[in-house]
Amino acid sequence: MTSTAPPTIPEGRKAQPDHLGHVIFITAAAAMGGFLFGYDSSVINGAVEAIRGRYEVGSAGLAQVIAIALIGCAIGAATAGRIADRIGRIRVMQIAAALFIVSAVGSALPFSLWDLAMWRVLGGIAIGMASVIGPAYIAEVAPPAYRGRLGSFQQAAIVIGIAVSQLVNWGILNLADGDQRGKLAGLEAWQWMLGVMVVPALLYGLLSFAIPESPRFLISVGRTDKAKEVLAEVEGHSVDLDHRVEEIKEAMRREHKSSFKDLLGSKLGFLPIVWVGIGLSVFQQLVGINVAFYYSSALWQSVGINPSSSFFYSFTTSIINIIGTVIAMIFVDKIGRRPLALIGSAGMAVSLALEAWAFASKTGDTLPAAQGTVALIAAHAFVLFFALSWGVVVWVFLGEMFPNKIRAAALGVAACAQWIANWVITVSFPSLSEWNLSGTYVIYTVFALLSIPFVLKFVKETKGKALEEMG
Repeated sequence: MTSTAPPTIPEGRKAQPDHLGHVIFITAAAAMGGFLFGYDSSVINGAVEAIRGRYEVGSAGLAQVIAIALIGCAIGAATAGRIADRIGRIRVMQIAAALFIVSAVGSALPFSLWDLAMWRVLGGIAIGMASVIGPAYIAEVAPPAYRGRLGSFQQAAIVIGIAVSQLVNWGILNLADGDQRGKLAGLEAWQWMLGVMVVPALLYGLLSFAIPESPRFLISVGRTDKAKEVLAEVEGHSVDLDHRVEEIKEAMRREHKSSFKDLLGSKLGFLPIVWVGIGLSVFQQLVGINVAFYYSSALWQSVGINPSSSFFYSFTTSIINIIGTVIAMIFVDKIGRRPLALIGSAGMAVSLALEAWAFASKTGDTLPAAQGTVALIAAHAFVLFFALSWGVVVWVFLGEMFPNKIRAAALGVAACAQWIANWVITVSFPSLSEWNLSGTYVIYTVFALLSIPFVLKFVKETKGKALEEMG
């Protein structure tokens, strides 16, 4: 996709109040892709142990089925932009919605482990597409005066989707009397958990028919009159529409389409700033955050907590994730990106170290009461510190830190590194936890500690700087 950064608009130009409600509806509809991103990413948490039992699969094979969706994510993210430039943003949303629906139905009714993996790849492609198209579309339709706040809808939708998936899983488990393989209307509970995603996926698809195409795309394909209609919808009829169209055209003419070659330096392969972006992306994943969203129910059951309680703790962790995200959104522009990252790193390191200490007391399938309490509190604290810092700050950094001429390509490389690191953590956790659960959390603690000198030495503050100042 071409760069989605909209042209500079005078700060005083604001959407008319009578149009703001409509703009919020459009943004919320587009952010449903973010909701499904979060929902589909974490819903598997409730099915891990049931899949292990149903197909009698070992930890390594189970990890592959859980992690394989990330391959689809990378494919979807890599292709969504180019497809959107050819057929439009709305059509890509509709394709993603269809893939979410097919994936949900297929995952709920698998014939075997291999086709469950295939359906998860399809769901991953939909996640990747939603992760790209939602923010791009919102940036292109949001009035300049509200762009920052409306842009935060995507991240908020993702964390809400994670929380709702855990709440739904918990509710279904209780209907099945606490048995993940308990029968409900002819299907096992875990199949319902994966299949319920059909409902928000259908809603996403229907909403995509109710919102307008991006004016930027319409202008790019010569549909200027329709673009003016959309601009009038979102910015008000008092705006000089001819002038706005010319601004967008001029911005599109000025854009530099960055390529992979632009990222290469003389000594280290990539330019130093690209390596910093890759480092931020990798550290964000190597602290083990996705273990909390993919495996937490199985983790708590492995230390003696009953399934119903383990599902409930997965839900409460998701609520903490929402709270932390709101805190980050409030403070990221007030105290800066680097201070938040450092606070988060320190908090995560302490929390992860406490989890490692608690899990070292595991005997068989149980934890002593005191260590169990410490592990639960530390797990929630870890998610809180991640959410209020690295969960949001990394994406802010990646959107701001690169020079204009390499921003799009550098973002792509950093995002790719993030998917790869996510895959490494996701695929390795079951085997590592069988080897030594406490030792696994020591590894995550070390990465949290290493992120502190990395930020202090290599990451520059971007708060308050214009994108044109980045060099």
